[in-house]
Amino acid sequence: MPGLPRSLLFVPGHRPERFDKAAASGAHQVVLDLEDAVGPEAKTEARQRVAAWLKAGGQAMVRVNAADTQWYAEDIQMLQAIPGAAVMLPKACKDSLASVIHDLAGRSVIGLLETVRGYMQLRDLCAIQGLERLAFGSLDFGTESGIADELDALTAVRTNIVLESAYAGLKAPLDGVSTEFNDLERMRSDVLRSKQLGFGGKLCIHPRQVAVVNDAFLPTTEQYQWAQRVMVAFEQSKGAATAIDGKMIDRPVVDHAQRIISDFVHRSPQDGSGLT
Repeated sequence: MPGLPRSLLFVPGHRPERFDKAAASGAHQVVLDLEDAVGPEAKTEARQRVAAWLKAGGQAMVRVNAADTQWYAEDIQMLQAIPGAAVMLPKACKDSLASVIHDLAGRSVIGLLETVRGYMQLRDLCAIQGLERLAFGSLDFGTESGIADELDALTAVRTNIVLESAYAGLKAPLDGVSTEFNDLERMRSDVLRSKQLGFGGKLCIHPRQVAVVNDAFLPTTEQYQWAQRVMVAFEQSKGAATAIDGKMIDRPVVDHAQRIISDFVHRSPQDGSGLT
């Protein structure tokens, strides 16, 4: 698996027959969902199914219910009994994120930013010790804010999430789901846009989306070859600034080239070549 998970696949927590299939889908991380994908009548069953699968050795992140719901406390109690299980907190705000990190100390925690309140607290969210990265719940955010997630309407919001994450030293955030899973070209276009804006991965709601996300975040042939040339030139210059094709090569460019090479070398077997 790559050092930074790029594709996170949601699976309804009350559908245990899908858990193993999701784990074999090529997704870098499976997210067993106790929240949106599960109706109120199935919350208890979902929690029990998820707990049983994790205790049997399954590896996954769990999206718990929001902190202001009646199911949150039991979700947290279940995870406390399963050491190491990672958690995604929906509708994250400063107080709820600090609370879940305290209650599940030492876990991998992703804050799902999907409310206007959470967004207005963005810098404070990013500064909370123990947060691994943010994910953008673009659908819920668009519904609450009234900003349609179409064309560039939410670009400013996405850019700010990326910048604040970088400023706080967090891992690159995850962009929200694309509802289209039959039109793979449209999906690829969405993923490349996320990558262009600086996101480090994308949330998925269908197994068909996983390979598209994994592949789109890998370097192209041109990018990989360029990165190799940069490293050769920099080594030959013994660390001094140099140039390739008339363009200056200095330390920030070298760091970028190293990341490209690392992403390629550490790709997972499920990712495909990435060289297109």
